[in-house]
Amino acid sequence: MKKFKGIAVTLCVLVCILLLSSCAHNQSVAECLKGQPYGFWSGLLHGFIAPFDLIGMLFRDDVTFFAQNNNGAWYAFGFLVGSGGWGFLGGKGASRRRHS
Repeated sequence: MKKFKGIAVTLCVLVCILLLSSCAHNQSVAECLKGQPYGFWSGLLHGFIAPFDLIGMLFRDDVTFFAQNNNGAWYAFGFLVGSGGWGFLGGKGASRRRHS
């Protein structure tokens, strides 16, 4: 019986989230899609600066995390590689075990 209550509560929460999110306002990005689309190198740069973009998004409405006017897979791949580049901050030095 407890398992059924847990499933019922989870289902109710998911339905409520679905109903509340279905009323969300959609913004038109037509203005953002003008001009030259961003490619791999722009995606790489945007991936590197992603942590700063995330902080900027908290305080400003005109900062975005991912370029709307991109060329698809190459931009996404560059963004992925760029954001993975932050892994060097925790490289070998962070994984070394300290011996006493």
